[in-house]
Amino acid sequence: MTHAREELSWQTFGDGMRQLASQIYESGWMPDLVVAVARGGLLPAGAISYALGTKSIGTMNVEFYTDIAETLPEPVVLPPLMDTSALAGKKVLVVDDVADSGKTLALVIDLVSKFGVVADDETVPVSEVRSAVIYEKSRSIVKPDYVWKRTEDWINFPWSTLPPVSNPEGVGA
Repeated sequence: MTHAREELSWQTFGDGMRQLASQIYESGWMPDLVVAVARGGLLPAGAISYALGTKSIGTMNVEFYTDIAETLPEPVVLPPLMDTSALAGKKVLVVDDVADSGKTLALVIDLVSKFGVVADDETVPVSEVRSAVIYEKSRSIVKPDYVWKRTEDWINFPWSTLPPVSNPEGVGA
């Protein structure tokens, strides 16, 4: 089966992340901390955190897609785990590349929302969690707070289109 493709260039990515950061800023809500959903959310989270001037950034490693349109039954959090002690009382922006099924984003938002620090027998939870993605698909179970573009196509991201240099032919990938 052939999938329609959305091509994202490096230049368009840079312009899009500036637009997405402006959308967040103009909403009047500013995160204290950005959490990147690794691996796809690493580059967008870095670009957005720079554009917003938010220096605190963490990552949550989640595996879900194994190939084009092929996934594990459910997303799985992979080590290393993020140090969550700094999340208590903070406004957290979760960033990923795409909300496709939305399952990965839902998992990370749920996990981040539950973090808190117990001090003086009182739990201080995360203040608020919002999400931002480059692309959103209509079937996503999560509707991100901030979206640069909506599409139903498979997206070719400039950082993941080519096979790894360790396997240039893409054999077994």
